[in-house]
Formats: sequence, structure tokens, C-alpha cells
Amino acid sequence: MSEHTRMLDAANEPTSEQVAEWIGSQNSGRWTEFTGFIDSRYPGLFETKWWFGGKKFGWSLRFKKSKSFCNLIPERGQFRVLLVFGAEEREKVEPVLSELTSHVRDDYTNARTFHDGKWVSVVVDSTKVLADVERLLVLKRRPKV
Repeated sequence: MSEHTRMLDAANEPTSEQVAEWIGSQNSGRWTEFTGFIDSRYPGLFETKWWFGGKKFGWSLRFKKSKSFCNLIPERGQFRVLLVFGAEEREKVEPVLSELTSHVRDDYTNARTFHDGKWVSVVVDSTKVLADVERLLVLKRRPKV
């Protein structure tokens, strides 16, 4: 994690401008596209708020209803998406793993499973990976539109 440091200043919730500068212009475009995807497919469904996970994990933008939908984690020069898949959700994801990029497939396969689900962390470093993560979200929860 030292190579791609996170936003660790607990006293200052990140602004959109700070995130864009932190993750870089190309990744900022993907961040905006991804949050736009959630807003358009799941309008008004999730509470979106910044959450500070401590000095080790820093800030993340959390999309949550009764349980977490996903977290976007800004890191220096990149960002990652954290998804937690329960048992029923994993049954939907695993049949399509072979259709995903090797990067996303490996992140899913190598993720640890805890009592509350499989915690999958994916660095969104291309439009293909972005599309794969969006597909995983649709499998996790059917869109409203």
C-alpha cells in the first residue's frame, strides 16, 4: 500500500477536487463514470458518504443502504473499489468469472472470505476493468432502471 498511498488526514473529508488531483486525471474520469453509473442505475437508493477507516485505510466513499453496496477508495495515482459478496451473491458471480478480465477474476479468486462475505478489492485501471466492476454490481443487486 505504500506505493499507492491513501488519503489519511482524518480531520479533512476529501473534496471532489482533492480526489481528482490525488488519483490523477485519467482515473478521475473513471471515478466520475463509475459514480454516474451507480447514480443512474440505482437512483436515490443508496446513502453516499465519506467514511474514515483509520490511519491504515484512510478515506473511502461508501454507497450503502441497509448493508454496504461498495466503497470507492482513492489512492495516489489510482482508485480501487471494495465489494463484499455474501453467499447468495457469490452464486451469481462465480458462473461469469471466466468472462471477466484476468485482473478482476484474480482479485475475486484471491479475496478472503469472512463471516459477512467475500471482500473483493479491485484497482480500476482500465475501461474494461470498470465495465467488469459495473457488471459485478449488477449481479450483486439488480438495478432500479
